[in-house]
Parts: sequence; C-alpha cells; structure tokens
Amino acid sequence: QVQLVESGGGLVQPGGSLTLSCAASGFTMEYYNIGWFRQAPGKEREGGSCVNRRDGTTYYGDSVKGRFTVSRDSAKNTLYLRMNNLKPEDTAVYYCAMVLDSRVDLRVELTPCSSNLFNYWGLGTQVTVSS
Repeated sequence: QVQLVESGGGLVQPGGSLTLSCAASGFTMEYYNIGWFRQAPGKEREGGSCVNRRDGTTYYGDSVKGRFTVSRDSAKNTLYLRMNNLKPEDTAVYYCAMVLDSRVDLRVELTPCSSNLFNYWGLGTQVTVSS
C-alpha cells in the first residue's frame, strides 16, 4: 500500500529555517517523480519543489526558488524539504506528492513541477511563519 507521511511542520519566526520530511512506503521512491507543494487557506496549491525520478534533477516554483531545497535519501526512502529565510507568506499546509505513472518524465514537461502532474498526495503538515 502506497503511503506518504509528512512531518516536521510547526511554528517558526520570519527569517528562520525548517526541514520537512516525507516518509514513503509501499514503493521505492527513487523510481517515481516526487515533490512538495503547499496550499494556504483560500489559495490554490502552488510552490512546488520536485525531483525527477530518472536523474534526480530538481525543479522549483518561482515563489520558493533560491530559498527551498528538495532532496531525497534513497536508503531511507524519504524526501526532505529544507526551507530557509522563511516569510509569513510561506504559511501553508505542505504536502508531499508523487506521480503514480512511473513512465512520466518531468524533463519533457512544459511545467515540470506542476501540481496537476501529481496524483497521489499525503495528508500534509502545517507550517506557520509568524513572530
């Protein structure tokens, strides 16, 4: 049974850092496209940080590029999101997601890190950036 379980969310001050974890089970993560997205109340899901399964290439949405780093640990079958210089507008529920079809190659997609490509989601973890 495929499962994605996020952890590591919490309250952090502006300018601070936080690392989220996504523990994957029921499949071998490195064989699938996987990533992080976020959704704030009343807003659409955005801010993707994705890893292409074939070569580990990473892709980022404009709102997180330069501040967030996505990485995977194949031995632990876990995906991480390191978030630096956090801002109040980063407050959201953060979701781990994967593309169930292992044939999909993000490298040929016009928008490689679009949430529309991802069709299996964890339950999310809340991140609140506030002083």
